[in-house]
Amino acid sequence: MLNNDWDDLLKDEFQKPYFITLVNDIKEEYSKHICYPPIHDVFHALRKTSWKDTKVLILGQDPYHNPGQAMGLSFSVPKGIAFPPSLQNIFTELTTDLGIKMPTSGDLTRWSEQGVLLLNAILSVRQNQPLSHQKTGWIQFTDHIISLLGQKEEPMVFVLWGSFARSKKNLIQLPHHLIIENVHPSPLSSYRGFFGSKPFSKINQFLVSSHQKPINFTLE
Repeated sequence: MLNNDWDDLLKDEFQKPYFITLVNDIKEEYSKHICYPPIHDVFHALRKTSWKDTKVLILGQDPYHNPGQAMGLSFSVPKGIAFPPSLQNIFTELTTDLGIKMPTSGDLTRWSEQGVLLLNAILSVRQNQPLSHQKTGWIQFTDHIISLLGQKEEPMVFVLWGSFARSKKNLIQLPHHLIIENVHPSPLSSYRGFFGSKPFSKINQFLVSSHQKPINFTLE
């Protein structure tokens, strides 16, 4: 299904009644409504970044709900799509933090290929209805994923932006992981401490200090 180690790690979860109900409900949602991301990209984040390879988790809440934006990776949009406001603010902080050029594409696939799991807590959404799939069972599923990452012996970084993401701290039990938490990069809160927080350099400093290869955040 996911073609990497997530298949074994999640095989019991896939058999649980809530997940079977979830899959059926989501299939029905996609058959009756316009939903995002495209149904074949719902598990895109897990396919792109295996459990073993995950060095950083950047947790989003739910997918973009406007046409053409959601691609199954949190905060990412396909090439050629205008940057949503939160992504624009992430890129503004990225360029000032690392001194790199402003990306011309909002496609974050290159990050995911280096071990950055770009996971939304809710993996699907109806068009123009944010949080419309909040009560489907996705959160139970992704909470389990966060817990599995929190059990890794290899130190990793959890990036929790906004009160929703920060509420997941209790799922990360082992003290050797780094938790970077802050306000959400949305225009409503970004000026309350997101700008100037230097999350990207903190990620790489931690990875280097734990003898891991840093992330090349350049997207050009």
